[in-house]
Amino acid sequence: MSTVLIIGASRGIGYELAEQYVEEGARVIATARDEAGLAKLRDIGCEALKLDVTNPASVSGLSWQLDGERLDIAWQVAGVICSRANALSPPTQQEFDRVMHANVLGPMQIIPQVAPMVESSKAPGGGRFGFISSEMGHIGSVGSSGAWLYRVSKSALNMAMASARHSYPHATFVSFHPGWVQTAMGGESAPVTVQASAAGLRKVLANATRADSGSFMRYDGTALAGW
Repeated sequence: MSTVLIIGASRGIGYELAEQYVEEGARVIATARDEAGLAKLRDIGCEALKLDVTNPASVSGLSWQLDGERLDIAWQVAGVICSRANALSPPTQQEFDRVMHANVLGPMQIIPQVAPMVESSKAPGGGRFGFISSEMGHIGSVGSSGAWLYRVSKSALNMAMASARHSYPHATFVSFHPGWVQTAMGGESAPVTVQASAAGLRKVLANATRADSGSFMRYDGTALAGW
């Protein structure tokens, strides 16, 4: 039985990943910020841990909660969106701190705690660590400055992943664009269902090899070149 950790699993893509892994027969450890989210995760068979990625004190206790675990798969899903403001308007310090704490500082605090547990996996091909980013953070294809704070945060997350993988050579690190997904963030008009996105993400990460470590992929397995 594989052991899977999902950071940020109380709704959307994270919750769907948790459901699909449980249905597959994996042991799933999943995090949520509040009791309602924790209860939802327990109801579907997850081991639920309380974690708020925007709170450094909460994040600092993650390794203690996971003490002794060997992780075959880990997912960094938790993140926040910002306004659609473009570069004609500067972000406020409060909004900058909120978005960058959740989307960049949180993952950078999580990686040193979780990555050694991923490296310890005995799964064929080793452990794998997936990060939910966004095509909006892809510098090579940027077409506007809309939601520029969110774009900057996801580009920074990609750099954090690409940098960190050099310190953990026995694990495979991959950033993902999950598609424009029908979630609270993506809206009902999005073309990709949350079920299809999660299934694709799981398949691509499961098939990723060490040669793929540091890459940026769409949920369907196509590469996003040029970052």
